[in-house]
Amino acid sequence: MTTVRDQLAAESDTGVRRPAGEGASRASSDRAASGWRRRENWRIRGELAILLGPALVVFVSFVILPVALAAFYGFYSWSGFGAPTDFVGFRNYLTILTDPAFHEALGHNVFIVIGSLVLQGPLALGLALLLNRKMRAQSLIRVLIFVPYVISEVVVGLGWGLMLQSGGALNGALEKIGLGALRADWISDPALAIWTLLIIITWKYIGFAVILFLAGLQGIPEELSEAAAIDGASFWQIQRHIVLPLMGPTIRIWAFLSIIGSLQLFDLVWIIWGQYVASTAGTSTMATYMVANGRNAGSFGYGSAVAVVMFLISLAVALIYQRFVLRRDTAGALTGGTK
Repeated sequence: MTTVRDQLAAESDTGVRRPAGEGASRASSDRAASGWRRRENWRIRGELAILLGPALVVFVSFVILPVALAAFYGFYSWSGFGAPTDFVGFRNYLTILTDPAFHEALGHNVFIVIGSLVLQGPLALGLALLLNRKMRAQSLIRVLIFVPYVISEVVVGLGWGLMLQSGGALNGALEKIGLGALRADWISDPALAIWTLLIIITWKYIGFAVILFLAGLQGIPEELSEAAAIDGASFWQIQRHIVLPLMGPTIRIWAFLSIIGSLQLFDLVWIIWGQYVASTAGTSTMATYMVANGRNAGSFGYGSAVAVVMFLISLAVALIYQRFVLRRDTAGALTGGTK
């Protein structure tokens, strides 16, 4: 209970006369506010646990844990049966870094990364700009361009492999139209095989790039192009100075996805060329090298080490790309921007 002496002491300290129950009511209000803040914090934490919990469990179970196990097995010479006991340290990793076959496979991946960006990017952007204009059968053309992307890699690999054989449909068609001199071993000649792979990849994945670019074009206000046209700008000037700069974030995201996909390329190479032809034809990749020298060779420890090296290369490329290329697009994405 507040006494008269307490009131006089408070008045003498502040120089302001206050009601007798004001101090008690303020303390009660502060306690209530503190309790509300604690309940609000627990509510937010509960929502985060409910929303992020399942995704976090899946990510840890199927991404973090396999990478950790691969890193563990990479220090052993392990055949895949029983517990690994033959500890070899960094010998597997040293073998990878000094193996010319892995260097060759890495070079093929780099070539595919650069070739995909140079070939698919301009072609997909041109098709997207064309399909963004009003024309007959626009929807049908869009579907036809996107169809190869949704076809299974197994079907694509088998189909192209049959057509490009020495006695396949392509050479047969060239012979029929009088261009027999252009016949070639499209999938076995080391001078042509990597270019054949690049063309197949372009045919398979260009539909995804076109659809992604079309989505980016839909987000550009038409008023900007109309205003530039009124000022006398030509179609190509509008595309160069207005459309392409605004398409920058979409193009950079597509390039990132293309780079990561090219570094991890496996299925088309394995289906068309197989384990042995891929290395002799010059189309092996890091993934095919991993399977050929790991699982198929009965050396799961070495294969795990190759998987870790692939992961580190992809991670380094992703971090560098995000740091220097995607920085302007992702700035403030998590915090809402700087104030």
